[in-house]
Amino acid sequence: MNPALPKEARKGWVNPALPKRRNWYYIYLLSSKIKQWIYIGCTSDLKKRLIEHQQGKLFSTKKMLPIELIYFEAYRSKKVAFEREKALKKYGSGLAKLKSRIGIISKGRAG
Repeated sequence: MNPALPKEARKGWVNPALPKRRNWYYIYLLSSKIKQWIYIGCTSDLKKRLIEHQQGKLFSTKKMLPIELIYFEAYRSKKVAFEREKALKKYGSGLAKLKSRIGIISKGRAG
């Protein structure tokens, strides 16, 4: 390590203002290609969860296959992500606004 470099450029330096955890939490919408259905979910590992959905390992979407990811949002806070998921599932107007914003008109129910 070169002591002449500014502290920020030294290997291993971490900005103390950044959160210690590097995890992201995702809310996501899946659309069935054969049924008029949208699934809303929340996870900390979006890639892994999508694979589980596509392989039919999750009861919640097993009968919706094939599915595709149509939207996701990323959050630093697990609490905020789960609150957003609940809001989308509980209040139809929030989901309706989101569907309108991303151009989904014809899809039916959300689960």
